[in-house]
Amino acid sequence: MMAVSSCKDKKDGDTESQEVPEQVTTDTAANGIKTMTFTDDQYKLSDIQTGKIESRNLSSIIKMTGVIDAEPESEASVSAPLGGYIKTAGLLPGQQVKKGQLLATLENPEFIVIQQQYLESLGRLEYLEEEYKRQQELRDEDINATKTFQQVSADLKVMKAQISGLEQQMALIGISSSALKKSGSISRTANIYAPIGGYIKASNVNIGKYVAATDVLFEIMGTNNLHLALNAFEKDLGKIRPGQSVKFSLSNENRYDRTAKVFLVGQAADNNKMIPVLCRFSQETGLLPGMYVKALLETSAEQQNAVPTDALVQLEGMDYIIVQTNQAKESYTFQLIPVSKGVEQAGYTAIELPSTVNEDELTVVTKNAYTILSAIRNAEEEE
Repeated sequence: MMAVSSCKDKKDGDTESQEVPEQVTTDTAANGIKTMTFTDDQYKLSDIQTGKIESRNLSSIIKMTGVIDAEPESEASVSAPLGGYIKTAGLLPGQQVKKGQLLATLENPEFIVIQQQYLESLGRLEYLEEEYKRQQELRDEDINATKTFQQVSADLKVMKAQISGLEQQMALIGISSSALKKSGSISRTANIYAPIGGYIKASNVNIGKYVAATDVLFEIMGTNNLHLALNAFEKDLGKIRPGQSVKFSLSNENRYDRTAKVFLVGQAADNNKMIPVLCRFSQETGLLPGMYVKALLETSAEQQNAVPTDALVQLEGMDYIIVQTNQAKESYTFQLIPVSKGVEQAGYTAIELPSTVNEDELTVVTKNAYTILSAIRNAEEEE
């Protein structure tokens, strides 16, 4: 038979614990403590084990989620500075490209104008250089006027500046000034090359499409400099520091067998009250930007009261431990004590007891605590 003891029983005038089959009573007027008494046979059958609250050196574990991200220098958005019509097909997302690889060819009448101006300016420069030499010789012999020499000198400087500007414009649109100078052949097309190596993240081009200077044609994501971009709750900000180790795994993995180190902790929360935590790791095969990850960060250890995790039970949304309060000849009495859970590590969970409880005096049920909790629940349902 299963029995229950409570302060209410004693209030009713009985100095001994009453035996109430399959029933539990609580002293809701006082402190709501729930107790349960097992017979000796029930105790042995339930294989209950007890122990003491231990002081353990436990580390806090901060759980975070995030993605594998690329360093800023490993991301590139490619556009056409002067715009134009696309003459080649786009690349497929995920396609690998090398730095300097041809991405697209554009056609624009303005390209013709720029090259024409460049070649004309080269011809004009050649004439001005010869004229400058001639006027300098005449000036040395004091034959020509100073003003004439100064005018030629100024024209030469202006022409050099104009040519330099045209060369920079051609560099922007992918036309080689040295090749144009050598061949003298004007092209109506210009090439766009990959500024970095990596993978095509997005391709927004097709043949015949007109693109403006502000349009992004390609997005390239490099894979050489990757890091973890994790999110931590505001409350954990004070526990996270650069240099701490992080264990992480991909979202579909169960083993946290990859490691990284924190190198940057954000100092401002986003709209979701999350703090960015960036971690670097050594290059690993199979990791690509955009992959979702989950991570664990272990903070410094400290002495805390702890019990085996199996000793904790839940009732009505609250956490409890069950303690043995009495052992008579033929019975064992147990009591629920509310606790606040802390960090869980290596099979133990840190707990915080009510201030009125002395942990040294407690005998905690460490195995099959849920057997006692089930008896309490069953008894409550039958009341």
